[in-house]
Amino acid sequence: MKEYYLNSRLDTGNTAWMLVATLLVMLMTIPGLALFYGGLVRQKNVLSVIIQCFILTSVISILWISFGYSWVFGTAFAKQNNPLALIIGGFEKVFLKNVKLNTLTDTNIPETVFSLFQCMFAVITPSLIIGAFAERIKFSGFLVFTIIWSIFVYNPMAHWVWGGGWIGEKGIGAIDFAGGTVVHINAGITALIMAIMIGKRKNYTHGTTTPPHNVPFVFLGTALLWIGWIGFNAGSSLAANGIAANAFLTTHFAASVAVVTWITIDWIREKKPTIIGACTGAIAGLVAITPAAGSVDILGSFFIGIISSFVCFFMVAFVKSKLKYDDTLDAFGVHGVGGIIGSILTGVFATKMASNSNGVEGALYGNWHQLFVQIVATLFSILYSAIMTIIIFRIVDKIIGIRVSLRIEEEGLDIYEHGETAYN
Repeated sequence: MKEYYLNSRLDTGNTAWMLVATLLVMLMTIPGLALFYGGLVRQKNVLSVIIQCFILTSVISILWISFGYSWVFGTAFAKQNNPLALIIGGFEKVFLKNVKLNTLTDTNIPETVFSLFQCMFAVITPSLIIGAFAERIKFSGFLVFTIIWSIFVYNPMAHWVWGGGWIGEKGIGAIDFAGGTVVHINAGITALIMAIMIGKRKNYTHGTTTPPHNVPFVFLGTALLWIGWIGFNAGSSLAANGIAANAFLTTHFAASVAVVTWITIDWIREKKPTIIGACTGAIAGLVAITPAAGSVDILGSFFIGIISSFVCFFMVAFVKSKLKYDDTLDAFGVHGVGGIIGSILTGVFATKMASNSNGVEGALYGNWHQLFVQIVATLFSILYSAIMTIIIFRIVDKIIGIRVSLRIEEEGLDIYEHGETAYN
């Protein structure tokens, strides 16, 4: 949780970097994720995915600025010893009330910039879930579900980890530099539950892959995500400093290692290297390094890249077909599993030589307690996301309905749900 000051001197270097980082994180959702997911689905459903990413950028931003930021980073309830502080920060920053132009964080950037940077995290997290139920969800059901989920799942998790709650630095001391638990495990586990509860696509055969309708879109989306991820991870230092530089380095290195690992497996198994495999490997490495980027060195980054690529490949290529769930675009297999790997391995490879967390080290350097803490945080994130998703899904499905009819699914969501086609 950041401290705020009224009379400090604004750091123009830090502020400039955070404005750029905020823009980079926004780039991840639109157009990055929209193109990535849009390219992977069939032609008849590409617009449904794009509009889902686009509407969430707008709606979640409104929710965040209205009260989400206050819920997560407010401090009023903690100061009042209000028991609600366990899940909510307070209401003193509703509609950014009391957030003035000269209110600075402890890295001397305007609180307005910090709130907007965090807004982009709130936007992309539910957007990641789209990949699990793509091609078969009603737009109205999707929108209502996501709004409720953002309020009652994302906001409490962000408060517990980053807002001074019981999981983060002021709690049990779990390290989550840029969103292993808050973003990727949270979204990934929700994706798995949604895929199971909404059911598989019509005529979907387990063990087969639906050919992407536009592979260049997938590449462009991945490239934009990779670039944006630098703002996502390096920006989480909230300053233009050595921690940001290390986060940039470890993020890029882990992604590079993961790409080479995945494409090697692809080449050996399928006899051909594929761009889809390379793109998926990049995302797996980027996801896994996210919680660790500010706390590991090149050694940790290297092993996180390799391990995440191997395990995510195994989940996507083998486990999904064995367990017979239809995670359309592998949101769980990559984001959920990658987030779990990254969160746990942070407890192994964290080192004070590259740490933003007060010199906390991991099991590799003799501190097994940190590994235990990371496992506790990971398990809680899994359970909380799963339980809340089941409850919210059942409520929304009962009142509005979540899945489209078989006829709409067969003929395409674009024309039936939105009255448009991508290509004319």
